[in-house]
Parts: sequence; C-alpha cells; structure tokens
Amino acid sequence: MSDRKDNKEDVRLTDEQRIDWLRLIRSPNIGPRTFRALINHFGGARAALAALPSLARRGGATGAVQICSRDEAMREIALAHKLGVTFAALGEPAYPLRLQMVDDAPPLIALRGNIAALSMPMVAIVGSRNASGAGLKFTQRIARELGDAGFAVVSGLARGIDAAAHAASLATGTVAVLAGGQDRVYPAEHVSLLDAILPGGAALSEMPLGYEPRGRDFPRRNRLISGLSLGVVIVEAAKRSGSLITARFALEQGREVFAVPGSPLDPRAEGTNGLIKQGATPVTETADVVSVLRPIMEEKVLSVREPDRPDGDAAGGAEPAADERARIISLLGPSPVQMDDLVRLANSSPTIVRMVLLELEIAGRLERHGGGLVSLM
Repeated sequence: MSDRKDNKEDVRLTDEQRIDWLRLIRSPNIGPRTFRALINHFGGARAALAALPSLARRGGATGAVQICSRDEAMREIALAHKLGVTFAALGEPAYPLRLQMVDDAPPLIALRGNIAALSMPMVAIVGSRNASGAGLKFTQRIARELGDAGFAVVSGLARGIDAAAHAASLATGTVAVLAGGQDRVYPAEHVSLLDAILPGGAALSEMPLGYEPRGRDFPRRNRLISGLSLGVVIVEAAKRSGSLITARFALEQGREVFAVPGSPLDPRAEGTNGLIKQGATPVTETADVVSVLRPIMEEKVLSVREPDRPDGDAAGGAEPAADERARIISLLGPSPVQMDDLVRLANSSPTIVRMVLLELEIAGRLERHGGGLVSLM
C-alpha cells in the first residue's frame, strides 16, 4: 500500500541545482518560507543566491551577508554520501507527499534507510518520555497493529512512548524524525534503535550534518512528525508537553488528532484527556484510528511543483520604491501584524509587501509568527 499516487509532474533537480538549493537553505536567515519566496521571485536558487547581498542591504543589514559557500555545500554532500544519506528536494519522487502540503515544508530533507517506507501512509505516535508501564504496553500494541494494517509509524526517537512505537513497528516500517543532523542522534542511547529502524524504515532530518539539536529544535521537528502523517496519536502527555505541540501542529496542518484517555489521577494523562475534551478522537483500540484514516487515504494527493523556469533565470516582479519601502517598514514593530493589514495600511500591492518583508528577513530584522503574522526583531 502506498500513499503516493502516480504523478507525471514529479521533478528532479540537476546536481548543480541541488548544490545551489543546499547553499541557499544553509545560509543564515533563510527558512523554508523565505526559501520558497526567493525561488518563486527569482526563478531559481542560483539567481536568489546572487541577489542575497542586495536584498540584505535594502533590508537594513550593516555588515556583509553570510552565504553558504559552494565548498561548504560540497563538504556536506560528501559526508552525506559516506553516511548513506541522500537529499530529497520538494517535488522530487522521494519527498513524502503529505509533507509537501505543509506551508513550511523543508526545501531539502536528508534521508537515510529504506526510502520506500516514506511512500507508505503514515501515522504518528508520540507521548511522554516518562511513560507509564500501561502507556508503553498500549503503544506497542497499537504500533504493531497499525503496521499490520499497512501504515508506517512515525515518531521522534525520544525516550518513552516514541521509542516503544518505533521498536514495535520495526518489521512493518517506521520513520524516525530527527531534531539534529543525521549524524547527531539524540538521545545518544538510541543509536542502536535507529540502526534497527533503517533496514525496513527510514530516518529524516532537515538539519545540517553535524548539527547538535537544541531545545528549540524539538518543536521544529514536531511539525515534521505531524506533517508526514495522516493523523497523530497522543498516548500520554502532561499538561505542558512537547506532544501537545505536535497535536497543535497537526490541527494547523489539517491532520487528524487522536488521544488515548487516561486516569484523571495521572498527570501524564492530563494533556491527552484535555485533547479529548477539545474534540480529539478518543482511542481505546487500533480500529478507532484506522476507521477514521481509511477514507482519507483514498483522497488524491498532488505533489508540489516549483515554477518551471531554468535555474538562474531571474523572474519578473516590481521592486519597491524607497518611499514605499519606508512606509511599509514604518508600519512594523515588535507587535505581530498580518501581511494583509500591511497591504491595506500601506496602500501597496501584496507583491511589494512580500518583497520588503523578504529584504528585512534576509537582513535578520524580521520575525515570522504563526498564522501569517510578522514583526520586527
């Protein structure tokens, strides 16, 4: 069973384009949304790289803009080859279709293991690191049964529920989403678990090789866990839990959210019980998940395709005049504001406003928030 539909619009980057894409996404102040905006405006990564110094100056940067060099990109590609890691670009056949649908999908993902597992329909199972015996037992059962039903199980390789979900679905396919680089497994004690995952499953990361995960990287990873999946099952989660962040991402991405009810006396069930009160589907058996997800699997999923222009050819588009740029920037401050409001208040076009925001972001002066909100740093 596969979640991928036959699609003649799958694209493949050339080797040179892949190097340029890697250089662009590894450059400072370039996140997934900024990357896509640059590609859409300039028509390719090479032209965007050439434009970065000018964009940064117009955005108010005072020093030289840092750009990932070709040598740095080639070193990462060489190290990836040694580790058996490949880079899949947005729109390419190896890139999971459901993840492509996410607004801030990574332009490039580093993959290792059995890449075919990423074309299976996926269900995420996440929960407490300090899991109860009952929570671990239920996780093992539902992960095993979901695998038998044809689903790959996605989780974050963390201690507790995550590790139990991976271990129980080794035979049927499981996907580990890493918060750090492919060569920086966290926690280190789960290196052997990841080694057991790779023959039949896969590991996925958007972070550079050699990158050690930090606290802020785990929520970023969680959006990929939910983005890959048809739905997310929360087994145990305290009131303030990273698993609840995954559930929030799932809702924002239009994914199904499932929660396993627990004892009101167990703090590890406070978050899951709260999700059920808010409308999450309660789960007491695997059929509760499968019955909801089967109809979704039949929906056609289209791949994302970047503009079909030769890489390096600049796209058209109006540039903001100095007074117009100043007017838009004057409307920004530390309080987040919607881009639509900026367009209206500045009496400008969406294209011009987007370009000014892009300049500010390249200069390191803009912060993006959820819901399309932006503010000055």
